[in-house]
Order: sequence, then structure tokens, then C-alpha cells
Amino acid sequence: MAREEKKLSKSAAVIICAAGASARFGGDRKKPFVELAGRAAFLRSIEYFTNRDEVKQIVMAIAKEDEELVTVKWGSALAFNGVRVCLGGAERFETVANALAKIGEDIDLIAVHDAVRCCLKKEWVDAVFEKAAQTGAAILACPVNGTLKRVQNGVIVETVDRDNLYEAQTPQVFDAKLLRQAYAKIGNLGKVKITDDAQLVESLGHKVHIVETDYTNLKITRKSDVPIAEAIIQSRPKPKPEGPIGPYIEAQW
Repeated sequence: MAREEKKLSKSAAVIICAAGASARFGGDRKKPFVELAGRAAFLRSIEYFTNRDEVKQIVMAIAKEDEELVTVKWGSALAFNGVRVCLGGAERFETVANALAKIGEDIDLIAVHDAVRCCLKKEWVDAVFEKAAQTGAAILACPVNGTLKRVQNGVIVETVDRDNLYEAQTPQVFDAKLLRQAYAKIGNLGKVKITDDAQLVESLGHKVHIVETDYTNLKITRKSDVPIAEAIIQSRPKPKPEGPIGPYIEAQW
């Protein structure tokens, strides 16, 4: 007998961050739009959320200069799949804030995900949504395995103890009211560099829980990451489509 899949009782929205400058990636195409095994990276990221029952909204934030490319090449497919596009900001937190303004007040949970973190597993997404529904704040994270060195002017000044150190990943999922509260108080942090949304929620004194993953939840940063991501994607078992299989299933985007 097939195991019945547990459904989340709370509604959710997903923010896809695709407005970065891709400065370390280089080339004439930004990393969200690079093809991975035949599909753009950002599309692969979105696909982890489009068929989830609890996800009622998906908002993708892009840079102003990419608006024409996205509209012409993928606009109809994004609209068909209910993905709303908005413009991001110069910094990541500004991008999330702009997308956050498009999320309905009836949403219970908000997930923030990197457009170029496209090697997720369904079980990780299931687990982080469930943990956030229980606790109000949860992120994917993997243990740090390498030896860490603090360096100044090209010289090692300290070896950092890696015990209990984790690399933060996405999606990061929060109670919607909590995330909005964190963004409303962002000015209280002064000149602190904001690197992820969990940091903002932590600043409120709210505990953020982790769901442990591994390094295959890769974020594409440099061109050398592309073949690694493709290898990860191709090594994963493909989900069996429901219903009849058409000749254009691979080209649905």
C-alpha cells in the first residue's frame, strides 16, 4: 500500500531571488539564466515549488536590465505557472523586501530561495516547510567539512574551529508575520552587512532551526559550478510524470 503523503496545513508563498549582478560568474549571461542540462537554472529552482499544494504564490525578483530577456523568453511560461515577476534592488535584502510587498496578507509562511540553488531534493523542501510550520523559522544548512582559515593580506592568522559550524542554504522559510517584522526593523541593524534572511530573524531574538542537507544543494557562483550542478541533476532519479507523456515534456518551459 502506498504511503499517504503528509500535507502542510499552512499556506505558503515563495520568493525567488534572481536580481544579483553575477559579478563572479562572468560572461554575457547571468547565472540564473544559464542552461543546466537543457533548462535555465532559475526554472529548475522554481519547479521545486510550482506543484506544492501549500504554495499559493511565487514571486521572482529580477534586475531591471533583465526584464526584457525574461519577458520575451519566459514570460508566457512564468505567467502560465502563476509566477509573478517584480524588480529587485541593489542589495539582496532590498530584493527580498520588494518581493515581500507582493505577498498576500493571507499567507502563513514565506520561503526565500536563491534562483541559482537548483539542485534541491523534494524531501529537503518538505522538511524545511514542516519545520518552519512548527517553529516559525527554519533553513536548510549543511555541516562545514573543510578546514577553515582566517586570512589577512594573504597570510593565515587563525585556524577556525569547525565544530558546530554549518553553511546556510536556501530555501529559508519563516512565519510570514515574523519575516515582515524582521524587515520592518531592518534599520535597527545599522551598518551590519546582511547576508541572509535568517540573520534578520535572529536579530529579533527568534530561534532559527536547521534542516541538515549536504553540499549537493549547490549554489551556482562561478562558471566552474555549472558542470558540477549538471552532474548532480543528472545523477538524481527523474520523477515519473503523472498521466500520458507528451513529446514535448522536456520542453515544457
